[in-house]
Amino acid sequence: MNMTIRKSLLDLPLPKGGMIPSLAKRGEGRFSNYSRVVRYISLFFVGAISFLAVTGVSLATELKLAEGLKLAVEKSRQIKIAVYEERTAQADAAVDHARLLPAVNASFRGTALADQPAAIFGSNTVPLSQRDFLEYSLSIQHTLYDFEGNASRYAAGRMRANTKKLDTLRVRNFVAIEFALIFFDLLESQKMLAVADREVERLTAHMHNTRALLEEGSITRNDLLQAEVRLSDAQSRRISAINSRQLNVSRLNNILVRPLYTEINAVDVDFGTVSVTAMTLEQAWETAAGQRPELKIVAETMKSLDLDEAARRADYYPRFIVRGGYDFTENRYQVHEGNWSVILGMGINLYSGGSTRAELQKIEAQRSRLREQKEKVIEDIRLEVTRYILDAATARERLLVTKDAVLQSEENLRINRSRYEEGVGTATEVLDAVTLLTVAETNHYKALYDAKKAEAAVLYALGRDLTEVYQ
Repeated sequence: MNMTIRKSLLDLPLPKGGMIPSLAKRGEGRFSNYSRVVRYISLFFVGAISFLAVTGVSLATELKLAEGLKLAVEKSRQIKIAVYEERTAQADAAVDHARLLPAVNASFRGTALADQPAAIFGSNTVPLSQRDFLEYSLSIQHTLYDFEGNASRYAAGRMRANTKKLDTLRVRNFVAIEFALIFFDLLESQKMLAVADREVERLTAHMHNTRALLEEGSITRNDLLQAEVRLSDAQSRRISAINSRQLNVSRLNNILVRPLYTEINAVDVDFGTVSVTAMTLEQAWETAAGQRPELKIVAETMKSLDLDEAARRADYYPRFIVRGGYDFTENRYQVHEGNWSVILGMGINLYSGGSTRAELQKIEAQRSRLREQKEKVIEDIRLEVTRYILDAATARERLLVTKDAVLQSEENLRINRSRYEEGVGTATEVLDAVTLLTVAETNHYKALYDAKKAEAAVLYALGRDLTEVYQ
């Protein structure tokens, strides 16, 4: 769009003489020189873009797994939401902590009465206060003992804040594994596109070879038609590979909170084989049980329920308070306008409609539900660990098999090409060899990145921090 606008501006007709009349007196060729400079700059940018397009130089941002994980953790909206929830829980704990501290109150008010207060003593009228006066008050109240009610509420609030902190860690690990899997998907789609490019190149070379042999009269036209049809089919699959890669780029940009069409070139870095298949399933289950934040969240939540129960049971018992203050009222008819006071008090809720008992029943139901959730989480984690370990082992075995298959397919294609050029083999054998090599390369890269995705999933299932593993 910018290039179109610039061209239309340059093509506008100038007044006679090539200059705007108001500028003519400032210099005969100044505007024409400016126009010439703008044209040169435009031509430079057009040439630069054309050069990049012709030479195939990519303007995509290169991204490594470690760098991407760091960016994903920093910019993820899911993590930011979890952090805000964590801060909310911390603020709730601070509110609960405030109940353990004295409450300090101050007040001030002014009073204006229509009639001055007075009392009758026999035949005399005695004023009791001024008609207009001010009042000041300062008081401090503190709970001496409430059978650990407020202390239990504060401890439960801290437990809930710690639970939210663990949940932030859970979300962070989830975002990391989600990014890693999509990153490996992008790497795989890049390899699939390269495989499609090589297939098109091989079929194009075979088509040129058959055309040359046809012109020599060595083969029939049927061989050329077969090559053209196979090439068309390969080009169609290449288009699908391009679309698949672009979709994975968009998925990755979505996690990184970037525009979806920001071009990314994923760089494959070899971190070595992560030893995830060496341990037994029982060892893996024990490791996951000790490191997965989901189980830690359940444990912390169970503790907070115990503290909530203690806080509710404290409502059955009295609460002892102490209150001290100073009150001052402007009244010249009183002997002491200001007065200090100390109050010791006790309060107890004799009846509240059964709300305390209902709250205790609610907590017990929550505790029972949490026990069932804990067992389900353990079962789900064990199933997850088992599945990913088996996937990793299977992918590694497939990788060894497909690696040999690629070498064998390359040798098969070389032999069939030589036989065809010598007039011994057929075009069908060459086309089948090209297809066989493409299938072997496809299977190899699928096995390679299936193995990497399975290893990353095992690490996630064990509770490992992927940002520390992939550095």
